Amino acid sequence: MFQEAKSQSAFVSQLKKVYTFYTGGFIVFVILLGIAEAMGMPRVWIGYLFLAMTILLYAGIGIMSRTNIADEYYVAGRRVPALFNGMATGADWMSAASFIGMAGGLYLGGYSGLAFIMGWTGGYCLVALFLAPYLRKFGQFTIPDFLGARYGGHLPRFVGILIAILCSFTYVVAQIYGVGLITTRLTGVEFTLGIFLGLGGILVCSFLGGMKAVTWTQVAQYIILIIAYMIPVVWLSVKQTGVPIPQAVYGYQLQKVTAKEQLLIDDPKEKEVRGIFASRAATGAESLKDPAKSYADGKAKLDADLAKAKADNAPEADVKKAEAALAAYPKDQAAATAQWTKDRAAAGRAALPLRHAEAFPGKDDKARDIARKNFLALTLCLMVGTAALPHILMRYYTTPSVKEARASVTWSLFFIFLLYFTAPSLAVLVKYTIYHDVVGTAFSALPAWVKNWQAVDPSLLSIVDVNKDGIVQLAEIAIGGDIVVLATPEIAGLPYVISGLVAAGGLAAALSTADGLLLTIANALSHDLYYMMIDPNATTQRRVTLSKILLLVVAVLAALVAAQKPADILFLVSAAFSLAAAGFFPALTLGIFWKRATGIAASLGMLAGVGITFYYMATTQPWLREMFFGTPRSAPVTGIWWDIQPISAGLFGIPLGFIVIVLVSLVTPAPSKEVQDMVEDVRYPNLKAA
Repeated sequence: MFQEAKSQSAFVSQLKKVYTFYTGGFIVFVILLGIAEAMGMPRVWIGYLFLAMTILLYAGIGIMSRTNIADEYYVAGRRVPALFNGMATGADWMSAASFIGMAGGLYLGGYSGLAFIMGWTGGYCLVALFLAPYLRKFGQFTIPDFLGARYGGHLPRFVGILIAILCSFTYVVAQIYGVGLITTRLTGVEFTLGIFLGLGGILVCSFLGGMKAVTWTQVAQYIILIIAYMIPVVWLSVKQTGVPIPQAVYGYQLQKVTAKEQLLIDDPKEKEVRGIFASRAATGAESLKDPAKSYADGKAKLDADLAKAKADNAPEADVKKAEAALAAYPKDQAAATAQWTKDRAAAGRAALPLRHAEAFPGKDDKARDIARKNFLALTLCLMVGTAALPHILMRYYTTPSVKEARASVTWSLFFIFLLYFTAPSLAVLVKYTIYHDVVGTAFSALPAWVKNWQAVDPSLLSIVDVNKDGIVQLAEIAIGGDIVVLATPEIAGLPYVISGLVAAGGLAAALSTADGLLLTIANALSHDLYYMMIDPNATTQRRVTLSKILLLVVAVLAALVAAQKPADILFLVSAAFSLAAAGFFPALTLGIFWKRATGIAASLGMLAGVGITFYYMATTQPWLREMFFGTPRSAPVTGIWWDIQPISAGLFGIPLGFIVIVLVSLVTPAPSKEVQDMVEDVRYPNLKAA
């Protein structure tokens, strides 16, 4: 035991040296690129160098960590120290949604965006208290492994496999979407090509070395992403306040933002633009009631106006105006329907500007109650989902002992805290810049970063002079949350090399999570389905090879789905949390803390929980309704229960899962004595360090 501890201590010391040199080398690389930019290096070269450097770095770690040994491929040899497992978990956890989407969500949603921070960090308390040490004591490789051993038979394991694939695939689509967005920004290539370029970086690591390669790559990726996130926000803080600690100036800048919001609410020009959007929304909604008639009537009116102008020998300017109106009219009914749908959606821009610091905004008590319910529901789903995501729980199989598993949860929280504590400050600092440097500016004098991002994708940033006064009003700005972080260096006036650094950080966040998710899916199919259920005599070589093949297939399928841009990153990620929470949390916690829970009860509870959650999403989320039921996205959303948004659908699945498991367990035979003894052993993880 002493020799083993001494060996582990030397291993930790060596890791610290390696990653210290790596961090220093990376900083030197960024400085050299900054010097090269000052000397005239084209921006596109900087983008390609960042992309090439990160991909080659991860490839190098993957090659050095390649393995066909099952214990190393599935759980990194169970020798990852708590500190480094915390960093790897942080990178695995802080996906594109955290790095790219969280500050954007706070920018757009204000106070309501804090549900993501409270839910995602609070979930680690549940991980530490209810799951991590007990799963580490159990050992094995995957979450379906635990379900199979605890509940007996193939059915609980098979249901666990299906749920792991469903929530992990939903999550990985969001990561690959983020990879495409970042790669496109770095290199300027088309979005779909950017997805497949980034996919190479995902596969080159996880394909070669499984969890071993993924772990050491994720440590490297965490270092990149946290440096990339902190530099621009610290600089923006210094630029606005002279203080290099953005968290310290958060309240001070929020006061200024709040004062500016009131001025914008009272501004006559803002009221004028909101009125235009309200009129468009009303016209769009009315036209969509009977699109065919609306299109025919509209075209007939324009034809009649042109004919009348010509017949009355109207001035040439009036004739040209009538001709222009007819030429601008949609070419067919489908185009008209798309435009009316877009106009109807403008109802949101007709509303008063959101007050960033208002807790539960709404026009009346009912609206505020709905906002409060959805805030609490989302927080719950994210907390419970955090404690049930298989790719996160798998990380605690990789530590040397139960004690290290507990410690790694603490380190995970610390490394995640560094970013999450900064995101609210970043959102307020960027909003301050928008309110003071963009709103009220002439369209001819917009900052360069605005023009650059409008060229990348108008759906991410669009500013249109709705009232034709040549001045930007807040209601004329349509900004997507996904660009807030990526555009911060340009907003702060930093060199382009920092924009490349931030994009590389976002890429690291997306790649690290995608690696873990793809490995979860591939392992569920190769280890849990093939080896444990189909061919128990399969050799280690065959199992690992099959896992690599499946990983490649799943990655390509996820890339094809992501290329369709099904939904924004934050929704896809949050949907995965609701599915994991409803599918896994009741079965895992009752499996650990209640000996009476039975296999058939757990299977039915998991199916009921994830089933009701998925059903609610599929019937209330527009793109899912279109996919499964053929309902046009423009159709009004119906079937909302208790005013809960589809992003929080797990609210219905979690209690249903618990209820089904408890009730069915009480009317079915108790588990065997061997299973109950196993539960007793797992429940006291400190008695024996597994």
